[in-house]
This record gives sequence, C-alpha cells and structure tokens, in this order.
Amino acid sequence: MTFKAIETQEELDRIIQERLNREKGKFADYDEIKTRNAALETEVNALKSTIEETSTAAKTHEQTIADLNKQIAEKETVNLRTRIALQNGLPIDLADRLIGSDEESIKADAERLVGLVSKKQTPPPLKNTENNLGEGKDGAYKNLIENLNLEGE
Repeated sequence: MTFKAIETQEELDRIIQERLNREKGKFADYDEIKTRNAALETEVNALKSTIEETSTAAKTHEQTIADLNKQIAEKETVNLRTRIALQNGLPIDLADRLIGSDEESIKADAERLVGLVSKKQTPPPLKNTENNLGEGKDGAYKNLIENLNLEGE
C-alpha cells in the first residue's frame, strides 16, 4: 500500500466521512447498551433493597431468638432455685434469695441459708433463775424485783 496524496476537498471529505462511519459503527449499539445498563441498574437497586429487607428481618429474628433464649435461661434458673430451696427445706419465698451461677453454687448457698434460718435463738431469761438471792438489804431488793409481775399477768 503506497501513500497517495489527497488532491481535492471532495476526496478529503470522503476519506473523513469513511473514517467517521467506521467510528460510528463501533458505537452503533450504544443506545441498546445504555438501555440495558439502565435496566440492570434498576434490577440491582431492587435486589439491594430486598437484601436490606431480608437482612433487617434476619436481625429481627436473631434478636427475637436471643430474647427468647434469655427468657428460657431465666425461667430455668428460677425453677432450679425453687427446686433447691424445696429440697433444703427453705420456704419458697426465700428461693429468689439464693445466688449462684450453677447448680452446685446455688446448693451451697441454700445450705448456708438453711443454717442461718434454722438456728433457733433462745431468748434471754426474763427473771433470775438463781435460788440464793442473798441476805440483808440487797437480798430484799432482789426478792422484790424477782416477785414483780413483769409480764402483766
């Protein structure tokens, strides 16, 4: 192929037009691609919103499951405390006072509480139980105090 010089304006216009037509041919399907791209973008946005809705719903379901599991664990702990309180002879009202993270620690606390609750303290005597009140003036006062009716009988 040898180079041929362009001699007229028409020849130059024809060569330029051929070149422009070749370039336009490369982009002939541009409008079709543009339309398809817009459709795909719409579809992608719809899918994104669906994914976000699904993700939100999944998070809501996960939160609900976590809340229900927490409630189950709390109810099991209350049941365990009540059972251990009854096994140790504690009133049901004291079951919620038991502390611990597992069955063994709750049992140990119940045993400590039973020890405190079951101790019967003897009240101090209301009158002197000694027989010898003594002689003399002090003995008479002691005898007087001893014979007073303190209980309102």
